[in-house]
Amino acid sequence: MAGPANAAAAGTIEIGGDMVVRRMGFGAMRITGSGIWGDPPDAGQAKATLRRAVELGVNFIDTADSYGPHVSEELIAETLYPYPDDLVIATKGGLVRPGPGRWDADGRPEHLREACEGSLRRLRLDQIPLYQFHRPDPKVPLAESLGTLVQLKDEGKIRHIGVSNVSAAQLRAAQQITPVVSVQNRYNAADRNSEAMVDTCELEQLAFLPWAPIQQADSNPAVAQAAKRHGASPRQIVLAWLLARSPQILPIPGTGSPEHVETNIAAAAIELAPDEVTAITQAA
Repeated sequence: MAGPANAAAAGTIEIGGDMVVRRMGFGAMRITGSGIWGDPPDAGQAKATLRRAVELGVNFIDTADSYGPHVSEELIAETLYPYPDDLVIATKGGLVRPGPGRWDADGRPEHLREACEGSLRRLRLDQIPLYQFHRPDPKVPLAESLGTLVQLKDEGKIRHIGVSNVSAAQLRAAQQITPVVSVQNRYNAADRNSEAMVDTCELEQLAFLPWAPIQQADSNPAVAQAAKRHGASPRQIVLAWLLARSPQILPIPGTGSPEHVETNIAAAAIELAPDEVTAITQAA
């Protein structure tokens, strides 16, 4: 069984050499409206979801200025500020939102500076612990985009820099410009395009934040078998698998429901056998 829900059961991970967080985080994309656009249908429930995550030991929350846009960051501050001493809030910049369900890259230096300073205001922070470049912009050289984040870091507005939605070559290029402490790519039990990236992050002690971590949980037959064996849901099993897959993976499942937060965090207490981990890994 899943056992009592607490993020502490997932253990911890070190980010950037000076931040230690529990290895079950919370992704704050889905506390917004339909299409990740506008206010949530029930702001009280969205705030209750954030509070429940922190009550259950989560001390790493991932958001972005483009979630809403701005809505996710504003709700985090309205609900949790003043923040617990150990809470790490990671946000992202580099995408703009023409409308619901639409995401366009904007890696121009002037946009990234405006985005970062807007996130600081909305989150009521003097410094963002982890600022991630949301997606490389093919119209802007990577060195120009990341160079702006380096300037913001030098100004004390960013503590650590991460990248998101990157290839291996883009990670290497980024590392030539600045120390990178994390990678956030799509990765789950069904979508394994970032398999080699996970291995790279483990080798180099970078945090790997898988987005869409519980998507398509039902499509892997080994997941269904493990769920039956442990008396858990397929979504809980894929989260347990991510924790077992690599010590550098920091899952950030998102939801707009306090009840789903509880079931997601309960996955931290599920211990998969090595053969179960292997079966899920190889079944994709």
